[in-house]
Amino acid sequence: MNEDQILGLISQNILYLLGALFVVIVVLKGIKIVPQSEKYVIERFGRLHSVLGPGINFIVPFLDNVAHKISILERQLPTASQDAITRDNVLVEVETSVFYRILNPEKTVYRIRDVDGAIATTVAGIVRAEIGRMDLDEVQSNRAELISTIKASVEDAVDNWGIEVTRAEILDVNLDQATRDAMLQQLNAERERRAQVTKAEGAKRAVELNADAELYAAEQLAKARRIEAEAEAYATSVVAQALRENGIEAAQYQVALKQVEALNALGDGAGNQTIVVPAQALEAFGDAFKLFRKPTS
Repeated sequence: MNEDQILGLISQNILYLLGALFVVIVVLKGIKIVPQSEKYVIERFGRLHSVLGPGINFIVPFLDNVAHKISILERQLPTASQDAITRDNVLVEVETSVFYRILNPEKTVYRIRDVDGAIATTVAGIVRAEIGRMDLDEVQSNRAELISTIKASVEDAVDNWGIEVTRAEILDVNLDQATRDAMLQQLNAERERRAQVTKAEGAKRAVELNADAELYAAEQLAKARRIEAEAEAYATSVVAQALRENGIEAAQYQVALKQVEALNALGDGAGNQTIVVPAQALEAFGDAFKLFRKPTS
């Protein structure tokens, strides 16, 4: 094999190697493996051609170019602080934080340059506008509603940028010292008012309970008197019944009992007493005690 043949063989091998290298380069250029957390924006001749999702993708080598690699992970903007004035003219400092993620990279890369700065500016304007419609008490008490309104407003504003706002938070609402002192005085006054109301309600309840107790005592006393009166009426009716049945004998019996009770009372006195009993009394006793010997029918 002469020198020319050797040179020709070497040249031929070099061509084969160059061809194989070209094929490898074409394959590498035509195959794109996109990570799960990213999307690729493909340009052809400087114009948007397609967006590649996660996985294996094929493009036209040397014609198509990966112009942008966009992360689709959720992002958090740095905590921002802005001043706002409430409807009742109170200056507040609001700290906010926004979370978002990119849904349509082709809109994000071709419609907005600094997406983080644009979202932060939009949030600041919306926060000032929404707080300006509310009193300070409403800002403090309706924070969840305020956050929901801000999130919806930001979503509408950034919709053309291919962005989804996943969460918006109001971290804190700060007041100046003068406003804090005024609110503290108001809070103390409200506590004092509630204490006075509670005390007055307690006194009123005590009066009501006392009145109920007196009413109950009066009712019980009236009930006792009624029972006593009923007992006396019953005793009177028994006596009247005896008088109707036995006539004068029952009356003499009652008189005799009363006289015996009187004599017993005199006998129980201190010292020695001499009791003179009239003859009429002895006769009355005898007539009365005859009732005990009277046979019953």
